[in-house]
Amino acid sequence: MTNSKAKPVLVFDSGIGGLTVLREARVLMPERHFTYVADDAGFPYGGWQEEALKERVVTLFDRLLTEHDPEVCVIACNTAFTLVGADLRAAFPNMRFVGTVPAIKPAAERTRSGLVSVLATPGTVKRAYTRDLIQSFASQCHVRLVGSENLARMAEAYIRGEALSDEAVKAEIDQCFIEKDGRKTDIVVLACTHYPFMANVFRRLAPWPVDWLDPAEAIARQARRLVPAIAEFIPDDGEDIAIFTSGAPDFSTRRLLQGFGLKVNRTGDDGKSSS
Repeated sequence: MTNSKAKPVLVFDSGIGGLTVLREARVLMPERHFTYVADDAGFPYGGWQEEALKERVVTLFDRLLTEHDPEVCVIACNTAFTLVGADLRAAFPNMRFVGTVPAIKPAAERTRSGLVSVLATPGTVKRAYTRDLIQSFASQCHVRLVGSENLARMAEAYIRGEALSDEAVKAEIDQCFIEKDGRKTDIVVLACTHYPFMANVFRRLAPWPVDWLDPAEAIARQARRLVPAIAEFIPDDGEDIAIFTSGAPDFSTRRLLQGFGLKVNRTGDDGKSSS
């Protein structure tokens, strides 16, 4: 253990869904400070062309790592990590990255019916990485991939306190539920960090009870394993900040982040920030 000045843990997402991971990471690393980065100027990632998104994220991290010098980077976004994870590790070999991938392996281990659905963005659904996970860990299961065009946006609105109609939400999740040979879907993998914020809504609207699998705790545990523990927490040794690439988060977003104890910095699309 060390008492030297601690580097922050950087948590990155396309929007504010990565707060689900930040919430768990703080529980496991109470002695650490956090830098939360939302690439809201590029949100949502699901509709991006792959090469353009790769270039955007790698370029953004080149600046973020220089400015913030984090201990570890948590990519709290399935769409980003399944596409850009290998590129980030190749571009920045001295930085440790904790990725977010669909929790297909634990779902395959837990299912009793053998019917598993993966609720994700279109980008995650079409990724070869996702299909490789199914082939490697869930070949004995029937896995349905459900790519929602709208749910990430809807979750962002819900997190900010906006009202959503039940019908609109049901339209996005209905395909997750399968009945086959007397069996029913019993696990739905939440393969977007935005979605766990809506888990209670999903439970209420589901046609039957299922296990909504949230990977946030597992991601936080992996980050904890990579981050050296600090013997003594120094309360004034830095602060937790949030950075938005748009440079202009709206009032409800700023209020939400402040509720998470994050100081909202202003930043532009170049990744540079200022108070």
